[in-house]
Amino acid sequence: MRSQLVELRAAMQRAGIDYYLVVTDDVHASEYTGSHFKCRAYLTGFTGSAGTALVSKDFAGVWTDGRYFLQAADQLRDTGFELCKMEEPGVPKIEEYLKEHLKEGEVLGFDGRTVSAASFTLYKGIADKAGAALKTDLDLVGEIWQDRPPLSAEKVFELGIEYTGKTRADKLSELRHAMSEKNADTLILASLSDINWLLNIRGNDVRCTPVVLSFAIIGRESADLFINPHTLSSEIQQHLASDGIQIRQYDEIYDAIRMIPETSTVLLDPSTVNSSIRNAVPKAIHVIEDKNPTELAKAIKNPIEVANFRKAHVKDGVAVTRFMYWVKQNVGKIPMDELSVAEKLLSFRREQEHFIEESFDPIMAYGPHGAIVHYGATEETNAKIEPRSFLLSDTGGHYLEGTTDITRTYALGELTDEEKRCYTLVLKGHLSLGAVKFKYGATGYYLDYAARKPLWDAGMDFNHGTGHGVGYVMSVHEGPHGFHMRLRQGTTPPVLEPGMITSDEPGLYLTGKFGVRLENLTVVCEDTQTDFGRFLHLEYLTLVPWDLDAIVPEMLTEEERQALNAYHKNVFDQIGPLLPEAERDWLAKATRAI
Repeated sequence: MRSQLVELRAAMQRAGIDYYLVVTDDVHASEYTGSHFKCRAYLTGFTGSAGTALVSKDFAGVWTDGRYFLQAADQLRDTGFELCKMEEPGVPKIEEYLKEHLKEGEVLGFDGRTVSAASFTLYKGIADKAGAALKTDLDLVGEIWQDRPPLSAEKVFELGIEYTGKTRADKLSELRHAMSEKNADTLILASLSDINWLLNIRGNDVRCTPVVLSFAIIGRESADLFINPHTLSSEIQQHLASDGIQIRQYDEIYDAIRMIPETSTVLLDPSTVNSSIRNAVPKAIHVIEDKNPTELAKAIKNPIEVANFRKAHVKDGVAVTRFMYWVKQNVGKIPMDELSVAEKLLSFRREQEHFIEESFDPIMAYGPHGAIVHYGATEETNAKIEPRSFLLSDTGGHYLEGTTDITRTYALGELTDEEKRCYTLVLKGHLSLGAVKFKYGATGYYLDYAARKPLWDAGMDFNHGTGHGVGYVMSVHEGPHGFHMRLRQGTTPPVLEPGMITSDEPGLYLTGKFGVRLENLTVVCEDTQTDFGRFLHLEYLTLVPWDLDAIVPEMLTEEERQALNAYHKNVFDQIGPLLPEAERDWLAKATRAI
């Protein structure tokens, strides 16, 4: 049993807490968090980016989704924590578990700064029905975490209009217009991506996510930015001031909210505003709980952003294509392992102009490790790479021109019939989604089936979403759009709009054997206007070849062959001229028509 679990239970007993909840989120509802906020990982030892821990005196569980089942099972072994596999038969949701076990007179506790306002409402309803109480002002993990890292305070940088396509002043004006349409005079923003997008600033406070820790309160004629002032140069402070933005201390946000005039009408998103902020809003104030107007605005990339994304993918295509050449030419000839090849790919990316950093921790998964959807190699798990089986490589980069996310599965030697069949099935699904033409008004929920059909026909499936939105030099996972099979309760998927960037990444995972995932980023584009309406299509941004050594050509339809050959021709036309001669000659063969 982990010592942290023992210490937490002792802290719970001292505080009079019967159940204590520890979420993955920071105080901004971020998917990826800085080291200061990794309380769940510190407590449980499970390091995946999604999961919630619940602890009582005789139970400790971690709920996570299908991406992390194998990783969590391994990391939770002998910790005292039970793995609760979300969406699996017989496994209750965490709120269902609480409904069954929380008793009258007991106390459910959590740090209200890390639990969203929406989740607070859910847990309060459960507690009230059980006759139990909530205690939300305790950071018990923080109490036992002796060497907890401090809050990050990295320097802020600005993105010019040549990258953003829109000034800060214009974005604020459009936001205030959207607030007016909702009859709101004050907007509370806690989401880092929304704030950083709105103000055209970026930082380095979250690993692989170039954002700066901040809150914002936007009024009809005012704007307060809550941030560590030491992260701002005098020049940036002057730029912000010229757009009417007042700089305030990061931790003043809660007092500032308590001082909002009671005559105000406040707009906030309960899924991104934490419950401590929501509960600080004076009771007399009229509150509109709705999505941030910034969310959809930042998801629909403007023409300059889309053009920049294309430039970023040419750069990234050069780096990843060179890596593919290097791996396939050198496997079995020089020592390779998962960590060393990840570093090699990073070296190719670093050669590209305007490269900032990786857009997430790389997934380099050889052989059986490829079946772990979000595998991360460590010194303990680092596998030697040999000239056989698959190397699954899921990586990405941030450039000033945009963010990339690409998965390729490389054949490192002679493959089995099973390996080739599985690769080809996944490729068929990928090409199927990439080729869709759809009427305006469709959502990613409707299109998900295109990627799964070849696998479903074979009695197979993958236990993750088919595609996610991507931010512009921010989070590689950006809502609200994506390709998903399941609708989240209480949510309405947005209509796919031109300019939305979305991944196309079906996969197939055979535990103990191998995994295959194939991912390109796509942009939604206008197609045709007919008597039946307006039609859109997806256009690939990613420019790296598929591995023809892993394909069974006889399994492809003529339409799929044409799509594959057309994609490969485009890859060669754009990437070939930028490569050294030997690599260009190899690419010509790697992209040959089949």
